[in-house]
Amino acid sequence: MSAGRTHFDIAIPIYPKVDLLDVAAPHEMFKWINSYSASLAVEVALVAAHGGVVETQDGLKLTPDTTFAECRAKGRQFDLLWVPGGDPETLKATMGDPDYLGFLREQSAAARWVTSVCEGALLLASAGLLDGYAATTHWAFIPCLQAFPEIQVAEGNPRFVVDRNRITGGGISSGLDEALELVGRIAGYEVAEQVQIVTQYLPDPPIHATLPKAEGCPLWTVS
Repeated sequence: MSAGRTHFDIAIPIYPKVDLLDVAAPHEMFKWINSYSASLAVEVALVAAHGGVVETQDGLKLTPDTTFAECRAKGRQFDLLWVPGGDPETLKATMGDPDYLGFLREQSAAARWVTSVCEGALLLASAGLLDGYAATTHWAFIPCLQAFPEIQVAEGNPRFVVDRNRITGGGISSGLDEALELVGRIAGYEVAEQVQIVTQYLPDPPIHATLPKAEGCPLWTVS
């Protein structure tokens, strides 16, 4: 820990075929806090079931910093939990994985922030961690989230939804907006503004498509 700074620990629990930007976007935004905050020293850890390489959906190889078992053995408690989305087939399997969901439940009990982006909301939902909260997810997976009756699914397709200490993001690139919002909440507006400037995150896309309405949950067709 840096002298005079409060340690702030962030976990991104990854799994095979995770979405790359769901991991890379928050990692980039959160780590810049260290360059502009005099009061916080942020650590971002990729956590996985095993210590071996985890391949993302697009084939990039990630190396976890630690494992669920190591965190449990050391009693490591994270301040912020960021749950990413991924390939539907692996996502569906992870929604029923007691080790992964157990880690989410264990950490959420004392975490200051419990967050997700994209289909990661379905993992939080499967762990029962969005019951009683408003939430969103990738537009194509809104019907999947609506299958959890205790969750208030936000209307439309917001970039992210804040409900107390739960923040859920829309599809993939929404994680940039959501992570910048969290930088402001964690480290203050002035730090967030500096992070926005250094990353030149002033989006002005050259394409202006309209999101369609999802007619069914993509997971229903996954065996």
